[in-house]
Amino acid sequence: MKPVANKHPGNQTIITEFILLGFGDLPQLQTLLFLLFLVIYVVTMAGNILIIALVVTDQHLHTPMYFFLGNLSCLETCYTSTLLPRMLASLLTGDRTISFSGCITQFYIFGSLVATECLLFSLMSYDRYLAICKPLHYAALMNGRICLQMTACSWVSGFLAPLPTMSLMLQLTFCGTNELDHFFCDLNPIIKLACSDTHSLDVAALILCSIFTLPPFLLTLASYVSIIATILRIPSTTGRQKAFSTCSSHLIVVTIFYGTLVTVYLLSNSAALRDLNKIFSVFYGVLTPLLNPLIYSLRNKEVKEALSKAGIRFFVFNRKMDISS
Repeated sequence: MKPVANKHPGNQTIITEFILLGFGDLPQLQTLLFLLFLVIYVVTMAGNILIIALVVTDQHLHTPMYFFLGNLSCLETCYTSTLLPRMLASLLTGDRTISFSGCITQFYIFGSLVATECLLFSLMSYDRYLAICKPLHYAALMNGRICLQMTACSWVSGFLAPLPTMSLMLQLTFCGTNELDHFFCDLNPIIKLACSDTHSLDVAALILCSIFTLPPFLLTLASYVSIIATILRIPSTTGRQKAFSTCSSHLIVVTIFYGTLVTVYLLSNSAALRDLNKIFSVFYGVLTPLLNPLIYSLRNKEVKEALSKAGIRFFVFNRKMDISS
């Protein structure tokens, strides 16, 4: 990366940092926003870590569906920790600067996790497709070894996805302002500050985004079309409700994630939505990790039962400790 503050060779100033404007245009709301995002961060981390702990410790949750859910919760803890601590520090101290290396690192981690999340969502939808549409073949097609291999491929592929984009980004020259009109280092705001040719970067980003979002989305969509068609053919109302309850939580999370993601990256250039770009980014970057544990725990019978048993074990343990003391 060649960060330069001025295009004229005789008056060049080396830029060593970006300024994330974030929500700095709302000075009267800084304290309120800090408290709001702090609560979101704490609840998100606690909820996802709780799901990971339940999936690991409860034998009834040692199934492919909850294995994928545990991986998703692990991803969400990384996801929200990439964005929110830096945002909270800016809101608390007013210091909105971030170094070039820090900005590029944040972009790489965030892009990797988004790509991995798209792949995990497709795996979870495929798992539900096999369970509902191909129940007789489910055990053979979705055993522990296959689940581990597919999940490992998702993580590795996700973290390889942003590398070509990042290598091209490091070759950009930046001129004039170093203010990023966003609350984190995203691709579009960084490109807008570049004074060198970004055509190769635009093409590479488009190709990679298409590869790592469109096929997983189409697989997820096809899986749910097949699932809904299968559910509608179930003769009993009780059977239909039971079948749909096993995938409705996943469908809600996927709809929120892809809906806001498409709005930000495909429609944000329209005049009507440009000013709302940061708001939609909050939805998929901050609220989706929060909604994941809430939706799965509140709507999933097995998770609620595991949570109840964990609470009972904790109560019994405390009682024993009190008696022994």
